[in-house]
Amino acid sequence: MSIEDYAPRSTLVVPENPVDRARFPFVDVHLHLNALMPRSQLDQLILDMDQLNLTVGVNLSGGSGDRLANQVRTFEEAYPGRFAVFTNIDFSQIDDPNFGAIAAAQIERDVEAGAKGIKIFKSLGLWTAGASGQRIQVDDPRLEPIWTKAGQLGIPVLIHSADPKEFWADMDVNNERWLELKLRPQRKQEAPPTWEQVISEQLNMFRKHPETTFIAAHLAWMGNDLGRLARTLDEIPNMNVGLGAVIYEPGRQPSFAREFFIKYQDRILMGKDSWAPEEYPTYFRVLESNDEYFPYYRKYHAFWRMYGLGLPDEVLRKVYYKNALRIIPGLDTSRFP
Repeated sequence: MSIEDYAPRSTLVVPENPVDRARFPFVDVHLHLNALMPRSQLDQLILDMDQLNLTVGVNLSGGSGDRLANQVRTFEEAYPGRFAVFTNIDFSQIDDPNFGAIAAAQIERDVEAGAKGIKIFKSLGLWTAGASGQRIQVDDPRLEPIWTKAGQLGIPVLIHSADPKEFWADMDVNNERWLELKLRPQRKQEAPPTWEQVISEQLNMFRKHPETTFIAAHLAWMGNDLGRLARTLDEIPNMNVGLGAVIYEPGRQPSFAREFFIKYQDRILMGKDSWAPEEYPTYFRVLESNDEYFPYYRKYHAFWRMYGLGLPDEVLRKVYYKNALRIIPGLDTSRFP
């Protein structure tokens, strides 16, 4: 048996309170969906959402132009108010002197077509480059009109910059992401740029646009250092964070994370990332219960066990839906208590 196969069963006997359905209706601000799926699949998606108490799903893979407009129309005709769509930016023409103005104009058209925000993928800052082959920094001045336009339109920017810091570290006995990198070697990152460089570019961009609301995906990859994340949120009031794909971080530090969630309850948004209905209950259990030492759903993400934060109801309401309703314009508030 290899270490990759080792999966010991815990002999610990403790109270268990699995949570299959969120206590309150929630908005998932981090989904990637295909709006052109067959109607039967869309119907099943809604059934699965209803079982989870997922009231509004935000599709971050909206594209732009006709593709986005078609997605918005498809969702609204089938299930009005159940989905929101974010537009994406095409950086292929970054070398055009008028790129910023062109991109801003497209954002405005996409919002008129129904887009509720902008999603920036991690390729920006890592490998998206101009004609010269030089990497485009997250805070590249040519992108300024994009962030400015988002602020003017009152829409949020949800941005994924970098990846877990350990992806840049040596694959040695001290790297806690060793198993993930062994099983998913394509995730290994090599400097330049460094993790600190990409994250610093992102935060610099946030600071330069205080009029724009930003949601840093994946707890800004600082879920393992909530003290640093807290200092960052204190410094940058227009920054918020999403929980997508990182519930394993608060789930391993329940006391500290509970304090963090209570203090920053207005800045944290529920999100899952990949659509997998069977994985949501781990999020609910971490956020709602006081359970101890229960498994995470992907060993290569987190070989450690989870603990419940037992968050107060008002904090749960904010994380589950109130913050999203405040930040994302045009959501159907009548669907929430």
